[in-house]
Amino acid sequence: MTKPAKLPSPDDFAHVRDWVFDLDNTLYPHHINLFAQIDTNMTAFVAELLQVDPVEAKVLQKRYYHEHGTTLAGLMLHHKVDPNAFLERAHAIDYSALLPDEALGAAIKRLPGRKFIFTNGTVAHAQDAARALGILDHFDDIFDIVAADYVPKPAGSTYDKFASLNRIDTKKAAMFEDLPRNLEVPKALGMKTVLLVPRNLETALLETWERVEHIDGDSVDFITDDLSGFLGHVLGDQA
Repeated sequence: MTKPAKLPSPDDFAHVRDWVFDLDNTLYPHHINLFAQIDTNMTAFVAELLQVDPVEAKVLQKRYYHEHGTTLAGLMLHHKVDPNAFLERAHAIDYSALLPDEALGAAIKRLPGRKFIFTNGTVAHAQDAARALGILDHFDDIFDIVAADYVPKPAGSTYDKFASLNRIDTKKAAMFEDLPRNLEVPKALGMKTVLLVPRNLETALLETWERVEHIDGDSVDFITDDLSGFLGHVLGDQA
């Protein structure tokens, strides 16, 4: 196993023509914690759907997430849930914690080639979040859970569909993600992989498989807690 590097040089990404970014905890920092609102909404949905208390709903919600990649996938499989109803409820959140990130926007805009958001959320959620960050206009397209036929990352078929739909040469692409398991397929496809971690990693509340010591270095080329700074090195702005 190799150890992920922290600082890139422009040469490391000179071949990249398609830049692929996850949304949550990637384009904005982990500490913003928008997902806490989404998590609360999902728990409420499960509790109401199955008529169980919030504690039981939370346990089931997390089990489906671990077993199927998303809570929604488990609910669709086991309870025939309408995905649109679930997604609308899950993403009914307040985006005011997200503020314009001019440095990030400038860096993304300067990247050579196309830029994509690839999320297990919805297009609407990605648009709202990216708009709040002031970076929406810098992306060519958004590939969401609906486009993936509700099959979430890390399923290989979903990456294949994303790449095929957008005619991406994966050997000339880079993937930015906050979940190590979601980088395994991109790495196998030849993409350059970058893992985003919380700025205060030691104190961040992460599940065991999200922690750095459990990361498969063979799937992660680079690791960073500062996306803007990392892209600055890619662009040659920082020595």
